[in-house]
Amino acid sequence: MRPDRPILLGIVGDSGTGKTTFSHGIEEVLGPERVTCICTDDYHKYNRVQRKEKKISALHPDCNYIDIMETHLHTLRRGEPILKPVYNHSTGDFDPPQYIRPGEFVIVEGLLGYYSRRLREAFDVKIYLDPQESLRVDWKIKRDTLKRGYSREQVIASLKGREEISKKFIRPQRNYADIVVSFYRPERLKDETGTRLNAEFILRPVIKHPDFSYFIDSGLVKEPCCINATLGRDAGMPVDILEITGDIPHKTVRRVMKLIWDQLPSIKMPETYIGKYQEGGETKISDPLAIAQLLTSYHLLNVKLSGR
Repeated sequence: MRPDRPILLGIVGDSGTGKTTFSHGIEEVLGPERVTCICTDDYHKYNRVQRKEKKISALHPDCNYIDIMETHLHTLRRGEPILKPVYNHSTGDFDPPQYIRPGEFVIVEGLLGYYSRRLREAFDVKIYLDPQESLRVDWKIKRDTLKRGYSREQVIASLKGREEISKKFIRPQRNYADIVVSFYRPERLKDETGTRLNAEFILRPVIKHPDFSYFIDSGLVKEPCCINATLGRDAGMPVDILEITGDIPHKTVRRVMKLIWDQLPSIKMPETYIGKYQEGGETKISDPLAIAQLLTSYHLLNVKLSGR
């Protein structure tokens, strides 16, 4: 690998899975001055009016310039600039294109990032966000009503209309991820949408992960009921499964984060606290989200240090 080329992270998931929130924390860990963020959902062929006329969903690959997306990601990987399209979700139309020069790290979020082999080959680390479906629906309703001006009824109708397309084209991309992050509600908290959510991380052996079972079994983590590492299978593959509860004590979170970061030689752990998300105009913290963001940042820095 050319030592100075950008490192590319993919963050893929269905609409409303928290891709932008997830990427913001990683940007904070690595340093905003070192990171370039782009969204592949800008590569639509048609605006909102045209999609309605053609009766095609924005989630459908035929509604997106996949070939241009592929070219642009590999151009960024080489360290070269692109002129990226910009889709305006408020107007449903396109704004002028944006000149993008890649930083040390490029975070690429969107719906179709792993759709083709050539897209997948552009990434050094691939994350798929797969929250509990009822939770995703609640997140999407909140986002689209507060930030995009839709009514609750419009969002629900959109979700129903996109279900088959999502099942066919978006969710199968989960199988290509190095890490699958799934937030879900505790049994006793049926309406929880934030701070107290549990998280499950499926760690596929296509990249080398920190040994969490060692951390737990060694006694370095004092509250093992709040974090658990097991072996399992996912999509027919052997995987490590890491589970973290939303009520994990703060001191345990810091200990786990330090244990992850200690695997990186000579890089100081960031001072900033991550795991932040917005709820009703208020900034809140999710500790499982913070661990997921730090673990992802660890992998990006590990790629850079190893030169692979």
